[in-house]
Order: sequence, then C-alpha cells, then structure tokens
Amino acid sequence: MIVKYLKNLPGVLSLILLLLLFACAKDEPEQVNSAAEGKTADAIVTSVTSDEARAIAKGAYTYGFPMVMNYKTLYNYVIDKHSPEYKGPFNKISCDARLFTPDDKAVVTPNSDTPYCMFWMDLRAEPLVLSVPEIEPERFYHFQLIDLYTHNFAYVGTLTSGNEAGSFLLAGPGWSGQKPEGISEVIRSETDFIFSVTRTQLFGADDLPKVKQIQDNYALQPLSTFLGVEKQVSAQMPDWPAWVEGSQFDERFFSYFTFMLSLLETPGEGEKPLWDDLARLGIKPGHSFDITMQSAQIQQALKAAVKEGFADIEKFIATNSSDPLMSAKLFGTRAYLNESARDNFKLETPFLLRSVAAQTGLYGNSAAEAIYPTYMFDTQGNPYDASVNRYSLTFKKGQLPPVKSFWSLTMYDGKTQLFIDNVLDRYLLNSSMLDDMKLEQDGSLVLSIAKESPGADRESNWLPAPDGPFYMVLRLYGPKPEALEGEWRPPVLQKLD
Repeated sequence: MIVKYLKNLPGVLSLILLLLLFACAKDEPEQVNSAAEGKTADAIVTSVTSDEARAIAKGAYTYGFPMVMNYKTLYNYVIDKHSPEYKGPFNKISCDARLFTPDDKAVVTPNSDTPYCMFWMDLRAEPLVLSVPEIEPERFYHFQLIDLYTHNFAYVGTLTSGNEAGSFLLAGPGWSGQKPEGISEVIRSETDFIFSVTRTQLFGADDLPKVKQIQDNYALQPLSTFLGVEKQVSAQMPDWPAWVEGSQFDERFFSYFTFMLSLLETPGEGEKPLWDDLARLGIKPGHSFDITMQSAQIQQALKAAVKEGFADIEKFIATNSSDPLMSAKLFGTRAYLNESARDNFKLETPFLLRSVAAQTGLYGNSAAEAIYPTYMFDTQGNPYDASVNRYSLTFKKGQLPPVKSFWSLTMYDGKTQLFIDNVLDRYLLNSSMLDDMKLEQDGSLVLSIAKESPGADRESNWLPAPDGPFYMVLRLYGPKPEALEGEWRPPVLQKLD
C-alpha cells in the first residue's frame, strides 16, 4: 500500500485537464430520457436538478470507487479467462510460490517478500471452510479477508489465530447456522462475495520450495464437503459486465457501480440515506444504468461529479502524504474506519478514506497486521528523483523498525507504481538480509538509494532506483506499539547530491 505518486503522472494530468472542459450545469429539474434510439432505461421517480444530481453523484463516486476497483480485480482474476491476471474460478485457492517482478502489473505497489495466494470466494450457496497447516513459529503468514466494500473484515494467521493448524468457517450474511465440530472459528462477512490476499513469509530464494509446500497445504472446501453431507445447489452467477480499463475515472463508473450495488443488495450501516439519494438518479440494485438515457444536463452533471470526486481523493492524498502513519488510518474493518474517519479526520463517513485507500494501495493491511510508512517527497515537498540525485537512509543503532515479525523497504517506479528492472533483480531490502549488510562503526545501518551501484563493497546495502522519479514503502509486519503510537519514527531520506 502506498500513497499514489501525484506528479509526473500522465493519467492524473489528463484528468485535471478534463476538468477544465466541464461547464457549470444549468440548475433545472431534469428527467431521464426513457426512450432514445430504441434503448430503454428506468425513469427517475423524483425530479432532480443538475446541481442535486452532481452532489449525489459526487457522493456516489467516493462511496463506490473502492467497490469498482474491487470489481476490476474480480473480473480479471475470476471472470476473464483471457486476462493475463486470471487466477481461476471462485472458491479455488490460487497461489504463486515466486517473487513478484516488474512484469506483474495487476496490483500496484506489489510485495516480493511474501509470495501471494489470491482468490475470490462465493458464499451465497453455503459457507466455505478454510483449513491451514501448522506453520513454524518464526514464519509470518496470514489470510487477509476482504469484502466487496474493501473492508478488511477478518484475518486468519500468525498475529490473530496463531501458527497452529486449524479450520475456519467463512459465512455470508444469510447463513444462520451454528459452529460445527472441528471448526476453530466462525468468521462472518457482510457481503457474499469476498476476496483473500494470502501472504506467506519468504526467507530468501532458497526458501521458495518450503513456501510452495505450505501453500499447497492451504485448503478451501464447501461446508457440506467438510461435514460429509449433500452439497448445496450453487447460486446462479450474475451477468458480469466486461471490464474496460479506465472506466473507474469517467462516467462509465456509474454502470459498474450500479452492478456492484446489486451484489450488495442492501445498504450497510449508515448508508441508507445515500442509497435513497442514488435511487433518485436511477442507481439502485437490480437495475442497469445507462448514462446516455439521461438528459444532456444530467449527463454533464454526472461527468463533472466524477472529476470532482477524484479531485477530492487526490487532494486528500496530497494533504496527508507526509503522515508516516497514514496507512494505519485507511485500512480495517467497517467499525475501525468509522472511528478513524471521525477521530482522525473529522469526517462523518469513511467513504473518502476507503477511496483514498483504493487509489493509493488497494488491499492494504490493517494496522495490527502491517503499517506502511512511505517516502514520496523530500522536506521541500519535491518528489524523489534518482535521475538527478543519490540518497541515503540511515537507521541509527537500536532504531531499526520495531516489529513482531519482519520489515522490508521496497522501491517503486514513480510513474507506474511497479517494480523497476535493475542489474541485481533486487526490488527490496528486508530484515532477513541484515546478516549480509554492512554496519557503520557506530552500529548504524546506512542504505544507499541510487540508480547506480555505490561500489562492490557497499552493494549489499544498495536498493536500486530508476532513472527518474521513485517512491519507497517501508513495510512493518506486526508493528510494535512504539511504531503504532508514533514513538518510533522512520528516518528521513537524505539527498547526497
């Protein structure tokens, strides 16, 4: 997870330019044009002015943006078998016992020291049982469980359930059964479709066979199979709309958003007023939404709302980018995000927080599992750029990141948010590499951040940077209280040139 690099990013600049093309809409009540060129659409029951439509749609964008980004992943991982990111069908664990490389482009800010399993689950017919083997105590692992809202609603793993073997029942909102024998815990989701990002710690390239063995022993099965009873009839699949990249940033957003509401069926806690407003625009579960069926004024208002909503996301990111604990405030359960929005930002709802989280690092971890101090801008507010500067990062003696599990520092290209090709095929430095690194005479650890090697004698401490803008993420897995409470602060990245 990382705050998105905001400058020198063509896509963002294009969006800003598009904002200039939208004129203020006329404030007159408008109805849906219910029949145009042979098309049909649901009519808006209540007239809305273009200003009202713009305000409602802007709220819809910040509320729905993470859901649409979630759908992008779902479609590419499960539905589109021709996608290079296809993982397999629902309810099948898909794992990669390998290191991520610059060729992996589906998820921004990827992690290369915890090989992933990524899979989607469908809980509509019946619950699923997730079984994990016993894992050695020193190895970190977890199943991050994410609902359609992008809430991290639960974890199974080292810091929650421990490293003992166990079976966990995953149930959707409609299941009312009791915990069966042999189940360690019942975990409930407020949505029927859920996603898991599973991380298993890798101790080095030689450790890949062991990680694969562990991954092969992760198991997922229907509750009926676990109990040895008749399997429940599978629910009929929705008509999944084909994903078109870029739709999350323009008016096409509303079609995908409406579809996602159909998967939710009912509003979550505190969301009914928004859903009622959305219905005034014809955006409601079980209905399709076609913006071309709206009047020209309403279309203009909705398009402007998307740009304004995304601008709010970017403004929030820019305003809070210097906060090293920002990631701890953006990811978690519904209850936690409600609290964070209120206490940390004086916001009435967590919608903007979820959108910022989706834009900066979709599927980031909850704070107790991991935090992500970031290096984006120098003390003057300028982006880091290895084409003109060399940098160093110094951890004083006794001031390494305080963690229960491990830490890593990962480099990303400032334009693509992906790994960078380099002569060492090195994308990060982490705590498992400390034995190979060189310490200063005073016991401090100095890391070299540059596009060129600092020399053979210092190469163990070198994190290769691109010939251009970059940012870094310092991941702390199992952060200790001093990190969560701000008593420990990450060191400043120093410019050498």
